[in-house]
Amino acid sequence: MFIVSLTYIKALDIVEIYLQEHVDYLKEQYSKGFFIASGRKVPRTGGVILSNIKEKEELMNILKKDPFYKNQVAKYDIIEFVPSMTSKELEFLKV
Repeated sequence: MFIVSLTYIKALDIVEIYLQEHVDYLKEQYSKGFFIASGRKVPRTGGVILSNIKEKEELMNILKKDPFYKNQVAKYDIIEFVPSMTSKELEFLKV
């Protein structure tokens, strides 16, 4: 499992130009089962994506399709972790 932390490297007016394309990209990844949660950071300096992809290389190939990535709107920090404890509702995430 991965936590992807996006940090905007462009001004918000540039982010807004690509926002709808980014949302469409996220919806596509949800439909494929690759992402399980996402949202904006507070304050609005970027976003976070939770992914249940198994391999980092596969995740990187998916992230490279993000309009924010392709247009150099955000940088991506990736944290891999193994859920060993969860709430009852999220037990399916445990390895």
